[in-house]
Formats: sequence, C-alpha cells, structure tokens
Amino acid sequence: MKVEEYNKCVDLYSDRVYRFILKNIKDEDKAKDIIQDTFEKLWINVDNVNFLKSKSYIFTTAYHTMIDLIRKEKRKADFENVKTIDYSHNEQYSDLKEILNEGIKKLNDIQRSVLLLRDYEGYSYKEIAGITNLNEPQVKVYIYRARMFLKEYIGTLEKVI
Repeated sequence: MKVEEYNKCVDLYSDRVYRFILKNIKDEDKAKDIIQDTFEKLWINVDNVNFLKSKSYIFTTAYHTMIDLIRKEKRKADFENVKTIDYSHNEQYSDLKEILNEGIKKLNDIQRSVLLLRDYEGYSYKEIAGITNLNEPQVKVYIYRARMFLKEYIGTLEKVI
C-alpha cells in the first residue's frame, strides 16, 4: 500500500470505524485511542496490507483492540453485585431509540458487536465472521440471541408507545 492509499483509507474508514467502536464502548476518549491504535497498526503494516482489503483489516484490528481493552477493564470491575431489575424495562416511554440503545448497552460484548456490525454497519454474516474470528453459524446465533434479548427487553410495542 502506498502513502496515498493509506491516507485514502483514513479518509474513507475513520468515521465509520469510530462510530462502530463508540457505539460499543460509549466512551469518546477510549474510542479515539482505539482508532488511533488501529491506524498506527495499519501504518506499521502498510507494506503488508493490500489496499483492497484495508477496510476489513481496519475493522478487524479495531474490533480486536476494543476487545482487548474491554477484557482489561473487566478484570478491574466487580460484576457480582448485578441486580436482576437492571436487566428489565417496565416503564412506559415513547422514545424507542433511547430504549433500544439502553437495551444494546445491556448486551454482552460479542452480541453487541455482531449486532452493530450487522444492523448498523450493514456487514454480511461472512464479513462479520472474518472481523470477529467467529464462524458464520456462531455469528448468526449471537445476532439471533441479541435480537431476542432486545425484543424481550422492549416488550410489546403498545408498552413503548
């Protein structure tokens, strides 16, 4: 890959990968750090990465960097004191997007990632499998389970409206 192609990659994909990471971790500073690390890794491997496959490389690298950060932070957190009430939504509220975003926050990391890659970014199951190092049936199962959780979390449409 040439320097011009690298710069084109930054222009084409930096916003999309930033949105994907930000949607997952909900911290702008950490998301910016992950994006910076991702493009640094691309620069280091600029001679080994084909420009036509750079999008996949960028998303895969960003995803793995994000997972590493999440795992590092999970070791520091105490998840033993989680209350069941935190996983349900009983209030009536009319802003479905806000309720959906709250539900997405409650998904586990892998379910959130594959769901966002599929439904928000529009990747195919095969592309998601490549990015996350899962096989296609696993991706489909995680997406299905995430959607079922969100369906149960939201409840009926009448409760939302």
